[in-house]
Amino acid sequence: MKLTTIIFLFFLVLVWSNFGGAQDFAKIEVKTTKIVDGVYMLQGAGGNIGASFGDDGVLLIDDEFPQLVDKIKAAVSGLCSRPIRIILNTNWHFDHADGNERLAESGALIIAHENSRAHMLLEQRFPEMDSGWTIQPYPKAALPVITFRDSLTVYFNNDEIRAVHLPNAHSDGDLVFQFKKANILHTGDLFFSNAIPFINFSGGGSIEGMIRSTDRILNMCDANTRVIPGHGPVSNRDDVRAFRNLLVTVRDRLIQLIEVGKTVDEVVAANPLADLYKGRQSYFKIENLTRYAYLDLKRRRAGL
Repeated sequence: MKLTTIIFLFFLVLVWSNFGGAQDFAKIEVKTTKIVDGVYMLQGAGGNIGASFGDDGVLLIDDEFPQLVDKIKAAVSGLCSRPIRIILNTNWHFDHADGNERLAESGALIIAHENSRAHMLLEQRFPEMDSGWTIQPYPKAALPVITFRDSLTVYFNNDEIRAVHLPNAHSDGDLVFQFKKANILHTGDLFFSNAIPFINFSGGGSIEGMIRSTDRILNMCDANTRVIPGHGPVSNRDDVRAFRNLLVTVRDRLIQLIEVGKTVDEVVAANPLADLYKGRQSYFKIENLTRYAYLDLKRRRAGL
């Protein structure tokens, strides 16, 4: 194993110990959920994986962690005997793209937004998290070999898979993927179906951008659209709308407190968002969403 890979995995283990309570990857199973013929959702320990199976081979949207790649491959081979040919990354975050290197070494082509590749080349910092996560740049083999700015279409397995960049939302490198024929969307972390949303403010994300992105996603949906979220169960248009409405409430409550002159520490202490996400699971604390969304809104209202 290359030294750069060993160093990267070492830092990943440190980060994951904070992220998931030092979960044992050996105990994690990869679950498969059929959405329509030829399109599935796979779930392990990170972001949800979208999977297209057919005569052209296998296309995956995101790939979780290197420690789970063998289990991901086993789940895939149980559904399709053809090779994994294409990996599409919804963003650059480690719980979505850390399987890139091992799958690329097996012959898969990695595609992502140009900003995601730029972030992968650098040390990654996440001050929004309690521990102030820092992880090392991705190994060269994990990097996307095709990037784009606005949109891209992949014709695969008798479907048209459209990738669209929704800027400055969860981050500055987010993509939503639309299966035109199957009427399925994979939103990545632009939509969480059962968790407190994590917004990577330090990575170009914003609360206003999240609201705009969910409006765009809703415009891509009809009553029959199935939605694969970044985290949580398969959802639909109504679930996305409910998620969007919660984001609007978060924004409006914080703006009201900014307008009456409350400081960030006073707002965090008041916990004005506590009732919005009761019972939701997340590694992103409501206090952190409150603090960083407040700071983001105040900075943008000041024109900074």
